[in-house]
Amino acid sequence: MTDFGPLTLERRDEVALITLTAGDNRFNPTSLAAWHAALDEVEGDDSLAALVTTGTGKFYSNGLDLDWMGSLAPEDRGQSAEMVSGTIRLLGRLLGFPMYTVAAINGHAFAAGAMLTLAHDARVMRTDRGFWCLPEVDLGMPFAPGMAAIVQARLTAQVAHEAVVTGRRYPADEARATAIVDAVAPEDEVVRDAVARAATQAGRGRSSIGQLKRDLYGPVLDVMAEGALPG
Repeated sequence: MTDFGPLTLERRDEVALITLTAGDNRFNPTSLAAWHAALDEVEGDDSLAALVTTGTGKFYSNGLDLDWMGSLAPEDRGQSAEMVSGTIRLLGRLLGFPMYTVAAINGHAFAAGAMLTLAHDARVMRTDRGFWCLPEVDLGMPFAPGMAAIVQARLTAQVAHEAVVTGRRYPADEARATAIVDAVAPEDEVVRDAVARAATQAGRGRSSIGQLKRDLYGPVLDVMAEGALPG
């Protein structure tokens, strides 16, 4: 196991497992750096062929680190904008990642944390605890172009509209019924099921799956790579 601070990386045979270990697992400069370091290691190991991510406790990810953003002095507010842009670029990296990816949603996935699940190829959600939610409407926060793009690309139009406009909190059964997630499982089976699902796709060639994702999501990936902020 490799410890990157806010997350760890281990292997389950040919499946890489990233576990978020920083409480509510929000995005900030430290966690973004850890994410990229872990993804670099996964990509650099040719014996790894699929990726699963999960959290610990009651959170998968609670989105942007608003406390860190609010603590910045006025002269440092540019760091906040760069962090949001960096989060969007990270989501884009995962959406186009050159291997099959599965989110094992162990608990709450809110805002950018919910978008993080959408950046994976498949999602397995815990049945007994946790909501999937895009709460920006209640926070008065607009979407950046890359955030809108991934929601539109990975959800049906009807579900995307409801999730965004109402801020609805989806428990596992409702998330499965609306195809936000692909499967549900009890707490002690979420990671196991996600790893098993990932392993079934591990034989796919990296170059092939990476190119096919580019073919499928090219315009979305381009928008996310820009990391543009709300206008």
